[in-house]
Amino acid sequence: MLNILIVDDSAVMRAMIIKTFKLCGIPFGEIMEASNGKEGIEVIDTKWVDLILADINMPVMNGIEMIDKIQKNPQTADTPIIVISTESSQTRIEALKNKGVHFVKKPFTPEILRETITNIIGIKFNGKD
Repeated sequence: MLNILIVDDSAVMRAMIIKTFKLCGIPFGEIMEASNGKEGIEVIDTKWVDLILADINMPVMNGIEMIDKIQKNPQTADTPIIVISTESSQTRIEALKNKGVHFVKKPFTPEILRETITNIIGIKFNGKD
């Protein structure tokens, strides 16, 4: 069971990601939410997180700043991160991939999200769990 953190400044987008995640058929424990990178770091500092899904463009602390902080902390450096964004700059997308971050472009389907998660954690799900 995965503990998931969703970091996006849009409550509507967080709700859509949660709904999509549930449609993926991937067993999860707790789904936590944060509206910016600073809040995301606060959650990670207090709770166990197996997977982070984050936007890039957010107020207070953006996704890239958050990813850098996560990866600099030895306790969280190996936490898999999926950036879910409308970002279209290939340069920025490549920079994220070079950090070991996975990228899913908005809008996305449950199948794309499930495939990305399965590739990261290496477990196949039948969609009925």
